[in-house]
Amino acid sequence: MKKQVYELPPGGPNMQEEEISRAAGFRTVCGIDEAGRGPLAGPVVAAAVILPQGYELPGLNDSKKLTARKRELLFAALMEDESVLKCVAQASVEEIDTLNILRATHLAMARAAQGLPQPPDMCLIDGLPVPAFPLPSRSLVKGDARCLSIAAASILAKVSRDHYMQELAAQYPQYGFQRHAGYGTREHMQAIQKYGITPHHRRSFAPVAQMELPLGC
Repeated sequence: MKKQVYELPPGGPNMQEEEISRAAGFRTVCGIDEAGRGPLAGPVVAAAVILPQGYELPGLNDSKKLTARKRELLFAALMEDESVLKCVAQASVEEIDTLNILRATHLAMARAAQGLPQPPDMCLIDGLPVPAFPLPSRSLVKGDARCLSIAAASILAKVSRDHYMQELAAQYPQYGFQRHAGYGTREHMQAIQKYGITPHHRRSFAPVAQMELPLGC
């Protein structure tokens, strides 16, 4: 089966997908993205964003293509702009271990969309289709590189999760969460081997489960 290729806008994400939805009769369109599906520790975080028509923010792009400093600056600009409607939500480690990471991710996305100050009537979601999403939705592969509201959501989700992991690092300084955000780096794996796992580790993830270590305090 031939792999489908998606053309990315040459100037970065734009509002074409939002305009397509509005032309189809959907008036309030939000973009949704998540951060933290792969780490061994911490929640999965999702954000939903409704941008005003004609919105511009220089440098706004897929969070993965930005430096940490640039993400922080854009995060602050988005959070401070009252014309940008947004909600950040998460699914906990307990929910990840109970439901599995995919279903927990979809749960966090639904919470973000439903938590917006204005209910959206169309959700543009980064990635593959989300079954049984509670609101009308359309999924966009590489959406964070194509769709401006998804790009904004990717920044809010990523930076919000990074802030959470930095707070966790203050409680558990020996794990280095502020550096690797819970991903399975060599530093993180060595810390788990030395200190055990914390209540914030995902016990359903194989690298953690294989440690067979008791919960830390």
